[in-house]
Amino acid sequence: MAYDLEEQEQLATLKAWWERYGNLTTWLVIAALAAYSAWAGWNYYQRNQTTQASALYEELQRAVEAKDNTKVQRAATDMESKFGSTSYAPMSALVAAKSAFEANDAKTAKAQLQWAADHGADEFKAIAKVRLAGVLLDEKAYDQALKALDGTVPPAFAGSVADRKGDILVAQNKLAEARTAYQAALDATDKKNPGRQLIQLKLEAIGGAVPADKPAKAAA
Repeated sequence: MAYDLEEQEQLATLKAWWERYGNLTTWLVIAALAAYSAWAGWNYYQRNQTTQASALYEELQRAVEAKDNTKVQRAATDMESKFGSTSYAPMSALVAAKSAFEANDAKTAKAQLQWAADHGADEFKAIAKVRLAGVLLDEKAYDQALKALDGTVPPAFAGSVADRKGDILVAQNKLAEARTAYQAALDATDKKNPGRQLIQLKLEAIGGAVPADKPAKAAA
């Protein structure tokens, strides 16, 4: 009998707790299950998107090897419209821009580079900016080229951006500003980078002085 009474008390306590918190608990469980389901679904979607994007990128690469610019552009456009959130999209845009440029289609090359600059992660964005500015420089669209370099870039690309800016300013005969840009490029470029020598030559060619490296201090 004592056991029955104890069990009844536990049941009564549970019933009282459920009447007070049961509805809330049910909704919390439902919310947790919904959140897990959404998380799992999103992960599946992301994996599926990446797998399909990878296959399309391989198709684009085959078109590049075949020098079929039409197929390259079609694959890149499909990538941007269907898998624009993946890293394959800006990669494809950069590849497609190069293909278009080599096919003497500067308009398409600029459009692809602009897409990468607008939608890519910081690294892709920086590469696209420098290349777009280069195409515009070739077209003598100097103001647009400088504008293409606006905005911040990762430190690793600061030297490339400053170097390209110097090239544009030289073309505009703004030599004082160009010297400043080339000096900034030197300051931002690792001394072991082989491209550093070319920057030095360009700086010296417009009357800039490349400072000699400071000698190491002797040990005390």
